[in-house]
Amino acid sequence: MANDERLTLSVDCGGLFLKSCVLDESGTMHSKPSRIETPYPLSPDRFIETIKGIADSLPSAYRATVGMPGMIRHGVVISTPHYMTKSGPRTKIDPELQEQWSGFDMQNALTKKLEMPTRVLNDAEVHGAGIISGSGYEVVITLGTGLGFAIFYGGSLSPHIEFSHAPVRRATTYDTWIGEHERRRLGNAFWSRRIRAMVDELRPVFMWDRLYIGGGNARCIRQADLDRMGDEVVIVPNAAGVAGGVRAWTLEQYK
Repeated sequence: MANDERLTLSVDCGGLFLKSCVLDESGTMHSKPSRIETPYPLSPDRFIETIKGIADSLPSAYRATVGMPGMIRHGVVISTPHYMTKSGPRTKIDPELQEQWSGFDMQNALTKKLEMPTRVLNDAEVHGAGIISGSGYEVVITLGTGLGFAIFYGGSLSPHIEFSHAPVRRATTYDTWIGEHERRRLGNAFWSRRIRAMVDELRPVFMWDRLYIGGGNARCIRQADLDRMGDEVVIVPNAAGVAGGVRAWTLEQYK
């Protein structure tokens, strides 16, 4: 069956789950949202085969958007720490996997495997594509297994910053400090205060016009803490990670 020229396959790849859906040009879903566990160990070849399996299980589309964690430049993987590990987040880096992933042109490989145009971006960038207004300096933070981060200016995507690996509190990284493991250890009340503290510390650094907080754990932020963050801070639904797959194709990117 020919691919439907109105539909986009969108895959949001996280440390724990791969979420997918097929959407039309207006962002309306043409399949039920799907979620499978991220398989480990995860080589580039296994990742490609997994994405192919997802595509084959959903209605035919004519293009695909894949958001994955890590530093992605024009579809090439510079680093993807979760996927370079032996058994997933918080496990040791596998040197062989690290070598396989570093410099891997995932966008080109998926375009060939899926036999349709494919765009590969950082997952927070795809998330942001689905929610930004397109005006001013907009920052997107996603809270899930770790921390996702993206910047947009005037609706254009800025070069990616792996802010999740910046040190904080005695050389702990933001990825660890506010990630899922810490949320479970602290409980939502203390973790929510930590998110507020992070926002207060980042505000004078980025001076955003608007900060969007999304990802699966954004719902765990208490209303009392959100109220104290300021009117320019907005909580957005986790579904944006998939819905952004359509708008990602209209993003202007850095050269």
